[in-house]
Amino acid sequence: MNKITAGLSKTWSGFLRDWDRSLRSGNHPETTRYNYLLAAAQLGRYLGEYSPDPDADDAAEDPTDVTRAHVEVFQAWMIETRSAATALNKHKALQQFFKWLMLAEGEIDRSPMERVRQPKMPQKLVPVIRNDETTKILGTCKGKDFVQLRDEAIIRLYCNTGARLSEVGNLMLDDIDLTTESVHYHGKGSKERRVRFGPKTARAVSSYLRARAKHKAAHLPDLWLAG
Repeated sequence: MNKITAGLSKTWSGFLRDWDRSLRSGNHPETTRYNYLLAAAQLGRYLGEYSPDPDADDAAEDPTDVTRAHVEVFQAWMIETRSAATALNKHKALQQFFKWLMLAEGEIDRSPMERVRQPKMPQKLVPVIRNDETTKILGTCKGKDFVQLRDEAIIRLYCNTGARLSEVGNLMLDDIDLTTESVHYHGKGSKERRVRFGPKTARAVSSYLRARAKHKAAHLPDLWLAG
């Protein structure tokens, strides 16, 4: 928190510490809290260091003085210096910050985000890996070494279930159920789901688990172990 609030006024810092306490009491994930707080802190620093608005000094001292214009200029700056995707993430985080200031704290009567438009995102098609490309990747895992068995299981889970990198990478041993040939994923925002996988993936996972049982770190709860 000290790092996030570095360079901010005492008022900004105090509000962010109170907001963090509120987020923690609401059981928000750590990454969500960090991204929310970072966005608000970046707005506060921007108002004090970069904003062309001559009236930004008051807002740089106290977030209750932030206006729609302040947010719009900050958002435009984010698009120019980072990306539209980053600006959109900041927009969503600031919506939550000012909503908290208004509804939970009663510090403002109206959110400055009320009429600030979200940045438009260009629609990009995500390329789909072709079967022959998947086959080539799996070909690098042929063999009975521990690392080869582990990597094949990881790749097949990715390809078969369409999960996020972090979802597969953070799996625990108990998340795998070979009886039902399914995996328990822990998604963003504490959203959980169970996904079935096919027989080839089941065989790869089963082979890995047999090798894992002989590993010196087999007692650890994490599914994936280093070679």
